[in-house]
Amino acid sequence: MKKIFAFTLSLFISFLAFGQESLPVRGLAIAAPNKGNLDRFVKFMNEELAPRSVNTLILRVDYNFQYKSHPELVNDNALRQKDVDKLVAAAQKGGISLIPQINLLGHQSWHSDLEKLLQVYPEFDETPGIKLPEKYVWPNEDGLYCKSYCPLHPDVHEVVFEIVDEIIEAFKADAFHAGMDEVFYLGHEDCPRCQGRDKAELFAGEVTKIRNHLAENEKRLWIWGDRLIDGKTTGIGLWEASYNNTHRAIDMIPKDVMICDWHYERVDPTAVMFAMKGFDVATSPWRKTDLAIKQKEMMTELRANATPEMKEHFTGMVQTVWSGVDGFLDRFYGNSEEDSDAKCFKALFEKE
Repeated sequence: MKKIFAFTLSLFISFLAFGQESLPVRGLAIAAPNKGNLDRFVKFMNEELAPRSVNTLILRVDYNFQYKSHPELVNDNALRQKDVDKLVAAAQKGGISLIPQINLLGHQSWHSDLEKLLQVYPEFDETPGIKLPEKYVWPNEDGLYCKSYCPLHPDVHEVVFEIVDEIIEAFKADAFHAGMDEVFYLGHEDCPRCQGRDKAELFAGEVTKIRNHLAENEKRLWIWGDRLIDGKTTGIGLWEASYNNTHRAIDMIPKDVMICDWHYERVDPTAVMFAMKGFDVATSPWRKTDLAIKQKEMMTELRANATPEMKEHFTGMVQTVWSGVDGFLDRFYGNSEEDSDAKCFKALFEKE
């Protein structure tokens, strides 16, 4: 009887070890909390992330930190270093890799509002002739979704790299997420430096420049993967993939860039493409729980059936949240039956 129990226990432990090993990246990507909801979020980290074996936390900081290198870029109510220290302590306690994010290249505006970089440095704007409307609608004549900074402006990287370095140090991070999703404005005719240039080369050049800067201090670059997918050939479309030919950059950027491959409407198997190109990739769902479960099953199957050379490129899952922290936590603790990012997160990472 004891032998049967020992054998059963051994199988159970092996099963748990296999399950954990099969998804080495178990992540959450969410906006950094502000000072008002900081303690609530730290409590969530302590009580929910570690017990669910979540080991990666990507926090969209952007300009919500009190940068000393560029105080002109600080938003109101920004986190102080002592606030960040609470996040770092909770992450270290739970064995969680904390990865700060600042949107680089694209997402320099939202609807009718500029983000801080282009507010303060309008000369960095890739499309200075396109003005933000009082009331934003999509689609529009200018093809405006979000503004971009010009990757060829001679002064832009001096500014953004200083805040990137500062936020990495503040979070004691080994990696940095640069966003770089949904870049529609690139190589635009309004830009005297970029007009007429190959958009794939421009995108690849910016990814490589950021990656090389981080590599100088042995930090790793993470980005969203949509601009590296051919939206027309795959039929995936212009949001989750590229319609402006940036997809060819996949063959021009360093292979140690980590890809977060987001898909919210279908279980698109593009992780295979990234892995076959030599990239580590994590699949990223949002708020459709049935799709998230299928995506997790696909990722697990890919790791289980891949060759040793391919297996390690299929790293796991990163749940995305596009609301503020309070909204997500309200949904998480509200236990609503309605499908949401919180329900999706719970389904992906069950409490042990």
